[in-house]
Amino acid sequence: MEIVIETERLILRKFTIEDASFVLELVNTPAWLQFIGDRNVHTVEEAENYLLNGNIKSYADYGFGFYLVATKESNEAIGMCGIVKRDSLDDIDIGFAFLPNSIGKGYGYEAASATLDYGLNVLKLGRIVAIVDPENANSIALIKKIGLKYEKMVQISTNDIELMLFGN
Repeated sequence: MEIVIETERLILRKFTIEDASFVLELVNTPAWLQFIGDRNVHTVEEAENYLLNGNIKSYADYGFGFYLVATKESNEAIGMCGIVKRDSLDDIDIGFAFLPNSIGKGYGYEAASATLDYGLNVLKLGRIVAIVDPENANSIALIKKIGLKYEKMVQISTNDIELMLFGN
């Protein structure tokens, strides 16, 4: 278990293949499906492939990615938060997603603010952006709370909706 970031209540660590069951649950929550989209991950095997081709590959290619967020108190996985390099964006993108029972407890702010600090001050990334569905009020509020400012609307793929882009 490779811990990347620790906060008062949370541990953010690299995903491993053993986290596939958690990923399967997270990517099929109503909020994920509505605001991020169906990633066609419907079995543990598909979740393993999702991890291998996504987060685990990102760690190898860039040295960072999305991290599993767990509580220090129980070591229970509650979400993911991290930074990624998307082919469709010029800048590094911060993102997050949490299980429904973990929303509204301050975990998102705690994880996202620590991740932003890590990206800027440890990895020395000059600029970090966030993209968000304009209908996702909770995520927009969190993005603003960590200090990112709205810049413009972007479309990251031809068949995708326009997303709000925030930057530091």
